[in-house]
Amino acid sequence: MLVVDDTLSSAGEGDVTYRREAVVDPAGPPKHVGEGRGARIWLAVWPKVAAIGLALLVWQCVVWSGWRPEYVLPGPVAVFRELGSLTADGIITDALWITLQRAAKGFAVALGIGVIIGGLVTSSRTVRSAVGSMITGLQTMPSIAWFPLSLLLFKQSEGAIMFVVVLGAAPSIANGLIAGVDHTPPILLRAGHMMGARGWSKFRHVVLPASMPSFVGGLKQGWAFAWRSLMAGELIVLLGAQSVGSLHQLYRNLAAPASLIAIMIVILLVGIVVDALVFGQLDRFVRERYGMLND
Repeated sequence: MLVVDDTLSSAGEGDVTYRREAVVDPAGPPKHVGEGRGARIWLAVWPKVAAIGLALLVWQCVVWSGWRPEYVLPGPVAVFRELGSLTADGIITDALWITLQRAAKGFAVALGIGVIIGGLVTSSRTVRSAVGSMITGLQTMPSIAWFPLSLLLFKQSEGAIMFVVVLGAAPSIANGLIAGVDHTPPILLRAGHMMGARGWSKFRHVVLPASMPSFVGGLKQGWAFAWRSLMAGELIVLLGAQSVGSLHQLYRNLAAPASLIAIMIVILLVGIVVDALVFGQLDRFVRERYGMLND
């Protein structure tokens, strides 16, 4: 934006001249607050809407191609009609309530265990040498591999599901914290030491804030592992109340493909929504706080 600057200057004694200059305003043209916010929302939303539309179009084209009959692979219209029916009947909402309670409980336990283990590993070379590699090994194990042992230990119970959910999420959370602490700039540690930070005070006020970007990444990964493990658990451990996973198994046994795909869409949407509304916002807050977000 060009701004005209009118000034008076003195060329010599008793001689005054008038000078007009054009300068560039670095702030640019004024923007309306509402328009800026609306534009940011649109820029964030339209790629997602376009991706969803493209996926639905590809799905419908596969159905039109006749690759599989529609009683095996129904189209989007039939699936979303069935999803609306299941939601209107309260089947989806009741199952989601049970599943989300389990997810919250399992992730909370995994968070506590992951932070404790990560804190111990980063504070002691002996503990790191003993269990550091084991944490990564546990993280790489598929959750389904734990279920035979889980069923032996806890039978068909909530404990069997929680056991696998915690084992799936806690190593990722611990590794996120460990990575964050390992990449803390030494100058911050020295500054905290000079200001009297020791022990827990040092961890709370220096190490933990510095490790937050990596720790949030570990939380996101931990949630992904927890959600996958929970779905596997509800498919295998069949309890009395109907959950999202048990509905998935039920419709598979009933050979109801429209209902089966509808439940799969619910599982996908829950994972996306929780990541966007919880961990996405947390990640944005941390990046804004650390000056790493460019709007």
